[in-house]
Amino acid sequence: MFIVERNLTITEVAKGLNMARANLSYVINGHLGISPELAIKLSAAFGNTALFWVNLQNNYELWHAERKINRAAIRHFDQVA
Repeated sequence: MFIVERNLTITEVAKGLNMARANLSYVINGHLGISPELAIKLSAAFGNTALFWVNLQNNYELWHAERKINRAAIRHFDQVA
């Protein structure tokens, strides 16, 4: 999204962030997460906040976790006995 709409390459962005191209590629393809350090770099590079990037990562992880958890198998404690 941020790379494509700006007509950038992964190589250009990786160099601009001072990181290995392979590592950025792993992040983009969902094999590595966005660390707090990378969130700061991305915020500086693209003009938004580090919290924006951290929230993207958290939302991504929650989305995957929701798919793994069987809520029907969990005992509920929110009901009065």
